Amino acid sequence: MKETFKPHLYHGKHKNKNFFEGWYFKIVDKKNDYKLAIIPGISYGNNEDEHHSFIQILNGKESTFNYLSYDVNDFRYNNKRFRICINSNIFSLENISLSINSNDLNIHGNLILKNLVKWPGSIVNPGSMGFYNYLKFMECYSHVCALNGSIVGELNINGIDVNFTSGKVYIEKNWGKSFPKSWLWIQSNSFKSRKASITCSVGTIPFPIKDFTGFLIGLTLENEFYSFTTINHSKINIQNLGDDIALTVTKKNLKLTIKTYTKPKDFLVLKAPNQGSMTSTVKETINGQVYILLEDTKTNKKIFEDIGLSTGVEYGGNFSSLFK
Repeated sequence: MKETFKPHLYHGKHKNKNFFEGWYFKIVDKKNDYKLAIIPGISYGNNEDEHHSFIQILNGKESTFNYLSYDVNDFRYNNKRFRICINSNIFSLENISLSINSNDLNIHGNLILKNLVKWPGSIVNPGSMGFYNYLKFMECYSHVCALNGSIVGELNINGIDVNFTSGKVYIEKNWGKSFPKSWLWIQSNSFKSRKASITCSVGTIPFPIKDFTGFLIGLTLENEFYSFTTINHSKINIQNLGDDIALTVTKKNLKLTIKTYTKPKDFLVLKAPNQGSMTSTVKETINGQVYILLEDTKTNKKIFEDIGLSTGVEYGGNFSSLFK
């Protein structure tokens, strides 16, 4: 039960088949020049010879992707205070330490993570997925570990020293058997004005009686947090604009508009889980932009309007079904 109330912890202690778990760390330097998505995780497929741990790395600066596979025994975890290790690479909510040596990718260094802004939770609704965490038949669970945060430190990336001090970090995770049948994801915490961040996930969720479209959207502005989710009865409308989307979501007197701006050439293909095996794919960029407008429809007041840089945009499965 400890993992239910602290979703950022590892959930696979008693799993050895048809299970995956992965953490997504997105780091961006102060100038929005260097940006990386680093995804450590573990995969237990149907057959034992498929079992492995991994680190996926999406390099937005160079538009490259690497999938680094490790022995399943190279994965270690500590659930007393969240910490996972894959080989000599360490990930926690306090720091990231990388020592990666592969044929075409070398990354070394240590980053300290500070001032993390977490998704508010409670016993009834632990984490960003809320009470869905209590349902044991879900194919995929998700949790936003940190909507925003700052970085101190540098990485040496293929011989180049990159200073990430005063940059931004975002952390989320997924676990279960498979990703949803279809989904889209948008995230940015690199806005020009105010301490703002946005994360948006929409997916077709398999359910015993009938599949449904679930979503969770979190917006932070300074010390204010706005959530628009399936659980809190928000209403969503999505438009497909080719490789981009525009959506509006409402809750009581609040209306949030989100629109992405991406280039087809910036999307790369990453690996995704299917019954625990990393045999599916997703399309993602971390070089997008996102327009955000938050309004109070009762007073006709514009609460926030800005464009976020270094935006993550991801599509998976038959995501066109989300627009029906």
